[in-house]
Amino acid sequence: MVSVTIIGIGRVGGALALSLPPDSYAIENLIVHGGSDLEPIAQKLFPRPTVTTLADLSEVASDIVFITTQDANIVPAAKELVSKLRKSPVVFHTSGSYASSILDDLRAVDYKTGSLHPLVSISQAESGPSRFRNAFFCIEGQIEAVEVGKQIALDLGGQPFFIDTKFKTLYHAAAVTGCGHLVALFDAAVEMMSKCGLSRDESKNILMPLVTSTVQNLSEQNTAAALTGTFARADIETFKRHLTALN
Repeated sequence: MVSVTIIGIGRVGGALALSLPPDSYAIENLIVHGGSDLEPIAQKLFPRPTVTTLADLSEVASDIVFITTQDANIVPAAKELVSKLRKSPVVFHTSGSYASSILDDLRAVDYKTGSLHPLVSISQAESGPSRFRNAFFCIEGQIEAVEVGKQIALDLGGQPFFIDTKFKTLYHAAAVTGCGHLVALFDAAVEMMSKCGLSRDESKNILMPLVTSTVQNLSEQNTAAALTGTFARADIETFKRHLTALN
């Protein structure tokens, strides 16, 4: 049985706690910042983990430690862990934007470190088991950590892939473009549609099948073949009419 400590129980940390197979992983500690209420998550785990703050925990003796805090808190958490870790755990952070090198305080004292980032949107911890299944997990770091991360991704039902540490920022830029920018563009489309006399809810419902069919095309074809309509035709006159309508 692999013992696990999770530091920072937000959406990703909570999703990991609920998703790691209980026949292979035992969640020992859920470490919170301040007065976070983790009872709904802790009650679903057996045996029940210790719920505490990092300052109040005298030592961490787990086999694996996940730092799932907000990005700004990763380094402070790693620094505090240096004096608390026992055994020789593998320490991961789950940030998409930072490489494993942000854990150099731990690596300097010979702990194995890596990053494991699930490339999927987690809106609430309870959705973790279904969202992680078949999701891709980006893994990088020291060789030993990468091997452990690969097994974790497989145990979650996901598909691991590996990049060089130096490409982590570029990887994250691609992920943000494919996800966050998509939502921002869809919001702009809803806003434009709503100016046609429709409510925002109506506009969203009308546009969703179009977006869904486009994503389906992308899953079945390359990007050039998936392009349809005005873009595929390079219809300059239609583009001009669009610009006029926006002014």
